[in-house]
Amino acid sequence: MALFGRVGGGIYTKAADVGADLVGKVERNIPEDDPRNPAVIADNVGDNVGDIAGMGSDLFGSYAESSCAALVVASISSFGLNHEFTAMLYPLIVSSVGILVCLLTTLFATDFFEIKAVKEIEPALKKQLVISTVLMTIGVAVVSFVALPTSFTIFNFGVQKDVKSWQLFLCVAVGLWAGLIIGFVTEYYTSNAYSPVQDVADSCRTGAATNVIFGLALGYKSVIIPIFAIAISIFVSFTFAAMYGIAVAALGMLSTFATGLAIDAYGPISDNAGGIGMSAEESLSPLICV
Repeated sequence: MALFGRVGGGIYTKAADVGADLVGKVERNIPEDDPRNPAVIADNVGDNVGDIAGMGSDLFGSYAESSCAALVVASISSFGLNHEFTAMLYPLIVSSVGILVCLLTTLFATDFFEIKAVKEIEPALKKQLVISTVLMTIGVAVVSFVALPTSFTIFNFGVQKDVKSWQLFLCVAVGLWAGLIIGFVTEYYTSNAYSPVQDVADSCRTGAATNVIFGLALGYKSVIIPIFAIAISIFVSFTFAAMYGIAVAALGMLSTFATGLAIDAYGPISDNAGGIGMSAEESLSPLICV
């Protein structure tokens, strides 16, 4: 379901966006989001279908996979046999804490630190991600020491492995903070406020060849830190709690995805708002002149 939603939504977005630009700006030489171009409506709809519904289904797929993996690994381990209810409940508790944390995080942008200027929007979105990660760390620490037994055993490829409750908490925490690092690295390599995107734009001055070469090299470079972050989180979580540690680390990495989805949805929503404003301005300009 998530695969088809993501692929279908992405195709619809790009087809509508590129089609509207080709018909309007290239063929008819009219501005973007001009109301004389009917494809503008498809463009606005495509933003929602691809960037919001498609992205949401993609994250839903990843979250469902991580939750199911944690439940399955727990059920077939000695942890699941000896503490069946706790083992099956713990991944769901982590997910529930994530929902509550993301709901609480929204209050920091809407009530606690109200945004009053355009320049405050980007720092506020960054604060949302950091605040949700900090609150999630505190929440997981509390539920780990309350819900989990002090010590338990987990099957580790045929042998018994003793695991403490604080070790399982660290597995979730290392995945959670690795996700935050990946988020900031992604922003650095994709935001026009930083040098990587500006360098790609400069490479366009000498032609398409240098643009493709530089962009491909930058893409390779951009994944170095995320790969190390994921590798370290896998190593640490496996050392602490074997395969179950990796499963809950992945769950921790996705536990604040509601905040991440809200931040990602800001782009297409504001883009649509700008398109509607542009269309309204173009429609009203003859009346204003009269």
